[in-house]
Amino acid sequence: MATNASTKKLLQSELFQEIRKDLLDQLERNGTVGKYFADLVEDYMDLWVTKCLLILDIRQRGVNTIWDNGGGQKGRKKNDSVDLLIKTNAQMLKLLAELGIKPSRTEGDAGGDEEM
Repeated sequence: MATNASTKKLLQSELFQEIRKDLLDQLERNGTVGKYFADLVEDYMDLWVTKCLLILDIRQRGVNTIWDNGGGQKGRKKNDSVDLLIKTNAQMLKLLAELGIKPSRTEGDAGGDEEM
């Protein structure tokens, strides 16, 4: 599969590796092991790359884009990346739920059972 420069940069980024490692570590801590779950993490990371590319497209072209059919007709239309971003984020959340991964709390987080 051919990848463009932006995709390659994302796949090689430190953030990509950190997120992937964190997800795999959380699965291990939760006792959720197996190739099926590891494959779901890879699916999640593919969606993460897609999400980043969609955001980049929206930042570059805006939420509305100009179209030109070459026959003299021009106009503005909604950037399809906006809807795709929403759908991609929803699918990413579904994968996290399937994996049983919830945001982890750190010492600095205010918990519901902490006294103030």
